[in-house]
Amino acid sequence: MRLEGAAALVTGAGKRIGQAIAIGLAQSGCDVAVHYHGSATGAEETARAIRTAGRRVELLQADLSDAAAARKLPDQAARALKRLDVVVNSAAIMVQQSVESVTPESWDATLDLNLRAMFFVSQGAIPHLRRSKGKIVNIADLAGLEPWPTYLPHCVSKAGVIMLTKALARALAPDIAVNAVAPGAVLLPEDWDDKSRDHIRETTPLERIGTPADVVAAVRFLLADTDYATGTILVIDGGRLIR
Repeated sequence: MRLEGAAALVTGAGKRIGQAIAIGLAQSGCDVAVHYHGSATGAEETARAIRTAGRRVELLQADLSDAAAARKLPDQAARALKRLDVVVNSAAIMVQQSVESVTPESWDATLDLNLRAMFFVSQGAIPHLRRSKGKIVNIADLAGLEPWPTYLPHCVSKAGVIMLTKALARALAPDIAVNAVAPGAVLLPEDWDDKSRDHIRETTPLERIGTPADVVAAVRFLLADTDYATGTILVIDGGRLIR
């Protein structure tokens, strides 16, 4: 796929990894529909960076925990950009809580946004991506491959993203390639202290914490550098999974 002139929808693009991906795709030549929910200020920052890169940007606000809104989002992006070639599903929440403190409401909040919304955004994009022979990249997480005791709903949601990626890849082949990136320690929680950060760095085989640029490079690879991958889960974790 050529990214120059392509139209991309990036969910959760008002902050963190989603923001970095949206800007990175613009720097590679994509016009970008920037989805956000509560991060309006961050979405405006994303939009400014995309315009600085010389690409078109459209801001789309939606609560993706509403399945109907998630399904409609790709249509809105396609209308705004006149086409749709790429969907990057990045919107997610990550809530730390003990097993004992998980409630039906907190469980549903995580699963509805992290997993269910990803399916319905992808479902809504199918007709557009079939026309363009487009691609979907889902942002999974190392937490989908190993258990984190104080992030149980998050782990379950991201394990679901991994299976969703494989199932969509089977269901949508050969027209649409569907892959995922599973980042490890790339952007740590903002409230972590230096001791916690040092521990993660020291216990990572490559002995560093990753950066958003590491994830952006993986997304670019799956979109532009190979047309023979689908159902692939590309782990970008500095080796933490094998430690």
